[in-house]
Amino acid sequence: MNFFKRNKPESKKELPVCPVPATGSSHPFSFIKNYSPVSMCEYELYKNLREAVPIIDAAIDKTVRLMGNFEVTAGNASVDRELALFLNTVSVNGGNKGIYPFITTYINEMLTYGEAVGEIVLSRDNSEIAALYNASLRDVAITAAGSPLNLTVCRNDGGLTPAKNQNLIMPTLLNPEPGTVRGTSILRGLPYVSGILLTILDSLKKNWERVGDVRFSVTYKPDSSSPAVTKKQAQQIADEWSKAMRSSEVCDFVAVGDVNVKVIGADNQILDSTIPVRTLLEQIIAKLSLPPFVLGISWSSTERMSAQQADILTSELEFYRSLISPVIAKIAKLFLRLKGYDDNVEVKWDLINLQDEVELSKALLNKAQAKEIERRTEVEYEDRTSY
Repeated sequence: MNFFKRNKPESKKELPVCPVPATGSSHPFSFIKNYSPVSMCEYELYKNLREAVPIIDAAIDKTVRLMGNFEVTAGNASVDRELALFLNTVSVNGGNKGIYPFITTYINEMLTYGEAVGEIVLSRDNSEIAALYNASLRDVAITAAGSPLNLTVCRNDGGLTPAKNQNLIMPTLLNPEPGTVRGTSILRGLPYVSGILLTILDSLKKNWERVGDVRFSVTYKPDSSSPAVTKKQAQQIADEWSKAMRSSEVCDFVAVGDVNVKVIGADNQILDSTIPVRTLLEQIIAKLSLPPFVLGISWSSTERMSAQQADILTSELEFYRSLISPVIAKIAKLFLRLKGYDDNVEVKWDLINLQDEVELSKALLNKAQAKEIERRTEVEYEDRTSY
């Protein structure tokens, strides 16, 4: 049974939920603060992590977009045109068209959770590919059928039921640990650091609520010894002060007697969070393998440093491309076989950016100049030794 057509039972067994103790001083994303490395709520953890820390969400989205475009060729012009038309018009998920939305979601799931599962949906008569579907990782489980080398995708419907037509299902694991069939998310190791960052930001929010929203302390020292008169004057001062504070216009407060007005918290200073926040962001960005300037952060000012960081980013993207290329090739090969063509295809990715093309041109030029210098040196040496 296909994932996109599955019939969910009425009493579906819910996934295990991690209990989170309620504390009055915890920040809104206490799920991350109470992170445990061994947890059944790993998917929810990474989802909340992306929602809680915007720089993590932005880094994954930018990584997906930086993967660039690709084309699939079969070595024949007419077949290539037909294949390109299919890849640009195939139905994807709930109404998208083209393979790019499918691949974008696929990469997004792979980076966030360390695993991704896609499905090729055939037409009713099995004569052509009708759609591509990104399966939710909460509804499936990747298991080893007798051997870690044989991956089997099962439906998570209260048990583990192997899905039909495993040859139409495409699982991908990111950096699996030896002897396991579980992928490793690029967010592993970030919940603890992110929890500290969220604590600092939440404290900063509370401090600004206390200090930024000015509160006043009004002290009245009465001259009269009569308690009744003192109470009446104090009530009048309180009423006038409240009236002045509630007014939308600028008002002056006038009182008779010894009245002292002070700002609560004016003498206190909010702790400087620049250094600790930057330290935590450096840890997060180092784990995500993105140069800071890609995220709009100007930490390195030298051009050479930026070029080196761009080279590192290029190597990371090439690695992710190597994991996605077999998925694209499998879809293209099945399409060609159903059409009666040879399934020899090649996935060609575009250059990541213009800088790569410039650097490649410089390298070819330097190599050609080096060969020319070597040739001239050999000719001059032969001329000198001939005498």
